[in-house]
Amino acid sequence: MKIINHDLEINTRQGFSLFDVTMKIRQWLKDNQAVNGNISITSQHTTTAVVINEFESRLLEDIKTFFLKLAPENSQYLHNDIELRDCPADEPENAHSHLIAMMMGSSESIPVIDGDLKLGQYQSVILVELDGPRQRKLAIQFMGE
Repeated sequence: MKIINHDLEINTRQGFSLFDVTMKIRQWLKDNQAVNGNISITSQHTTTAVVINEFESRLLEDIKTFFLKLAPENSQYLHNDIELRDCPADEPENAHSHLIAMMMGSSESIPVIDGDLKLGQYQSVILVELDGPRQRKLAIQFMGE
């Protein structure tokens, strides 16, 4: 059995944005001759999420609207009391981003069969940026043959 690790870096856009990383992961599998096994994709940040869903523009807007109703950006959060915390002066007020990331989750595990992700017809691997723009990193680990 082989184990292959990789950090996938993504430059994100402002605020709440979603990125389809499926093709980048598929290409990485091909480049590394990963044939059969399992791949784990994990966000390295507390204000991003990794999800599997349909990457369709109207659904993406629905996702943003839904989660921002659950954790509105302009609500009162203790985490946003920057002056009361031991943190850098340029720390953003981003409690809502942390809360949404916790609801969505930070990782996905996907079977790899015959060199490809075993996803359904409309499924994509999506990086969800909740506090951009930033340079983000996904830790990818393939285990198999």
